[in-house]
Amino acid sequence: MIPKFTVRGRIARPVADVFEAVADPAVLSEFFTTGGARGRLETGAVVTWDFHDFPGAFPVHVVEAEPPRHILLRWGGDEAAVLADAEGEHRTLVTLAFEPLEDGRTLVQISEEGWSETPEGLKASYGNCEGWTGMLAAMKAWLEHGVRLREGFYK
Repeated sequence: MIPKFTVRGRIARPVADVFEAVADPAVLSEFFTTGGARGRLETGAVVTWDFHDFPGAFPVHVVEAEPPRHILLRWGGDEAAVLADAEGEHRTLVTLAFEPLEDGRTLVQISEEGWSETPEGLKASYGNCEGWTGMLAAMKAWLEHGVRLREGFYK
């Protein structure tokens, strides 16, 4: 079975605001991309996410962005850990889904798939699962309380 995971959390903000917090590079840089994000998440875009607490900047390919419902991304990985996609590139598929709740909050679900069934693939999937879980917690802290939760967390 090919590794896949889904993490979820509820943010006490309207769905459009939560979607925008991920799509807008200036807001995303406040709580997630410690080195900054460059480029808006729009269908067909290739943007850059930089993390000072991990080496290097990463290209992120936006497969589809449908405000305020979902964003589909592909980003690279180690050839030993990630299966090749339709273009022959070693990139996983990330789905960010935003669902408005009756109480005004937003349910955010993040899924990622595409690792190989190898020790390297499993290890990479566990690391990304940790990262997306941390992103959800950091987004909640930032959007609800203005706290930069990620700062100093990994390094």
